[in-house]
Amino acid sequence: MNILSAIIVFENLHEVKRLFHWGPIIALTVIGMCSTMAILDSIIWYWPLDTTGGSINFIMLINWTVLILYNYFNAMFVGPGYIPLGWKPENQQEIMYLQFCKLCQGYKAPRSHHCRKCNRCVMKMDHHCPWINNCCGQLNHAYFTSFLLLAPLGCMHAALIFIMTTYTQLYDRISFGWSSVKIDMSAARHIHHPIMPFSIAAFAATLFALGLALGTTIAVGMLFFIQMKVILRNKTSIEAWIEEKAKDRIQYYQTGEDFIFPYDLGSRWENFKQVFTWSGTPMGDGIEWPVHEKCNQYTLTIEQLKQKHDKRQRSVEYRVVEDYNGACCPLGKGLNTFFRTPCTEEPRIKLIKGETIFATRGTKWWMYGDKVLNEEQAKAGDRIRGWFPRRCVEKCLYDSANNLTSEEKKEQ
Repeated sequence: MNILSAIIVFENLHEVKRLFHWGPIIALTVIGMCSTMAILDSIIWYWPLDTTGGSINFIMLINWTVLILYNYFNAMFVGPGYIPLGWKPENQQEIMYLQFCKLCQGYKAPRSHHCRKCNRCVMKMDHHCPWINNCCGQLNHAYFTSFLLLAPLGCMHAALIFIMTTYTQLYDRISFGWSSVKIDMSAARHIHHPIMPFSIAAFAATLFALGLALGTTIAVGMLFFIQMKVILRNKTSIEAWIEEKAKDRIQYYQTGEDFIFPYDLGSRWENFKQVFTWSGTPMGDGIEWPVHEKCNQYTLTIEQLKQKHDKRQRSVEYRVVEDYNGACCPLGKGLNTFFRTPCTEEPRIKLIKGETIFATRGTKWWMYGDKVLNEEQAKAGDRIRGWFPRRCVEKCLYDSANNLTSEEKKEQ
């Protein structure tokens, strides 16, 4: 019993550590500053609590803060849900339709993907969000999307308070002359006498909070619309990308296939209910899903296997000609490499002259690929992949990537 209690305490402490990351620290700081300044501006300078409107406004501000934090912490601590370690389907014949995860020592269930940050296979993974320092997936998708809706609404309310506070407090302090406009911050000529004067410091803090509120409204509001776009089609951001690659693959090889996304139930309302429910618990167990009548449980996983095979066939072998320390923005690799580093949390990998890499994609200044490992690392299931500067490698004259068998590439 003591061992079980110790395990539970350790897991709880591990979850609390999620707060000590730049994403949650910045997010909670912005929420705290906007909420605190909106409440202070309301009850001190703009809309006192002794009025009916002021009381309603105060209750609404508190309500926004509580709802935002409730959904934020649920998205962080409830988590996305993980595929059990060592999982495999009950029907052994279905293994051929699934990818095997060497790190989790199990098969990836439909709609699941392995997250390098969480180091687990995540149910219905949408993406790993640095702002909650966790993945967005099956169990917390509704909480995360609700947070993306409530945060802009709360910030718009706060921004209105900031604007009205500044306007009402400065209006009686501004005198208009024929040739100049003068602002006297020492006192207001208005009849209402606030608890404390609206000083220059209060004015600066209000303007700063206004900037945070407007910036959050725009940035988070855009994320909300992106999320709703995929939810109404019963997709995730990853699945939307897989669907695009499926269309490109079919067009490139002219296979004549008719790819149908299997999880779109044909109705936006039905798709919406797959994520948002009255109970707060999403539909499904994270393993099996309702699918389109022309599809089956493994339609998408089969497409992923085809894309993975195509990716290996089209990979290009490069040899490292210049060392690289794995820095995100390397100073010694040229200005274009420094300023045009990929805007992604995907890792950078160290390079040592003489190593071999199979590149699968890239930009003009950066490339992404898998490093060829030695036998011990390959047997251990290690895999080193990430971004590196294009100038550090050169294409092999004899590209063995296209001459390897699928099994040989898979081992690499």
